[in-house]
Amino acid sequence: MLKLPIYLDYNSTTPVDPLVLEKMLPYFSEKFGNAGSKNHSFGWIAEEAVEHAREQIATFINSEKNEIIFTSGSTEAINFGLKGIFENYLTKGNQIITVKTEHKAVLDTCAYLETKGASITYLDVDREGLIDLNQLKDSITPSTILVSVMFANNETGVIQPIAEIVKICKEKNIIFFCDATQAAGKVRIDINENQIDLMCISAHKFYGPKGIGALYIRRKNPRVKPAPLIHGGGHERGFRSGTLNVPAIVGLGEACELASKKIWEESERISQLRTFFEQSLTEAGNAFINGSIRNRLHNTTNISFAGIDSSALIPEIKDIAVATGSACTSASMNPSHVLNAMGLSNDLAHSSIRFSLGRFTTEEEIKFAIEKIRNALIKLKK
Repeated sequence: MLKLPIYLDYNSTTPVDPLVLEKMLPYFSEKFGNAGSKNHSFGWIAEEAVEHAREQIATFINSEKNEIIFTSGSTEAINFGLKGIFENYLTKGNQIITVKTEHKAVLDTCAYLETKGASITYLDVDREGLIDLNQLKDSITPSTILVSVMFANNETGVIQPIAEIVKICKEKNIIFFCDATQAAGKVRIDINENQIDLMCISAHKFYGPKGIGALYIRRKNPRVKPAPLIHGGGHERGFRSGTLNVPAIVGLGEACELASKKIWEESERISQLRTFFEQSLTEAGNAFINGSIRNRLHNTTNISFAGIDSSALIPEIKDIAVATGSACTSASMNPSHVLNAMGLSNDLAHSSIRFSLGRFTTEEEIKFAIEKIRNALIKLKK
């Protein structure tokens, strides 16, 4: 039997997978030790769990385990990476290059750094949401210390040409930061193959718990050294002090291992559901997909329903959980900065809805959603 409401907002957050929760539970009560306690078995057991999770994450992205620093999530990791590089590399230059369609965690951090003397260059994107590599090359100056480009966009699913971007950065000895929050668990990420210098992930985007993430920091070729964000005790190689959240860290590690096992199977199944969903809604016209069709995540579709404001459509489909943009900006009535940067008018941006599918999405749910949306569109057009 179909259970309502239907969840099609997996890019906002995901439920904790039961297998992940099972691994976490003992560390709330039975194995409650502080991983920083070095003098007894309670601490040793907790530390062992933390280091096992660090190994799982390192395997997930093909890094060394001592290159993984735990954070409270991607927003903290982004602040840590951008502010830390700016502070430690200011003697080499003050320019940071990023993209107009980045998550607000990047854009707002860059805006803050501008008040501290940073020179921020914001790259344009085309109608597909992709950057122009020539514009990136032309934007680099002798004072460029960092380029920050997200792996996949949270609103459209568009995947940037990371390998080509990194190649440009390497030729100029510029550090490359990648926000992989939305891509992790959906596409294979190999930091050595792509030569990424810093990269963040967040567990709740791929069936782990909220409030835990990680920042990868390259240790060699080149050795990257951001300034610490949190002081007080020297935890996490001195980069991020504070008592470690052992249950959440265990959950992040398990979510990484589970994603590695399921990634190909899930991508094929979910992609087929997404294609069926899109075709069913766009075949009648007056609805079109925003962003690159070829270069995007398998689970994400951002659809504009011309002439229909999303604020009128969403109440008509209240049995379906969807989004009009990032969860972090959902309280704002402003049009999506991502869609505006791609050239959409305010009217079209306001008519757009993001649908994101996930591990527990079923064909029955998709068929229900299609019928519900179609009926709502007919009603609103009348």
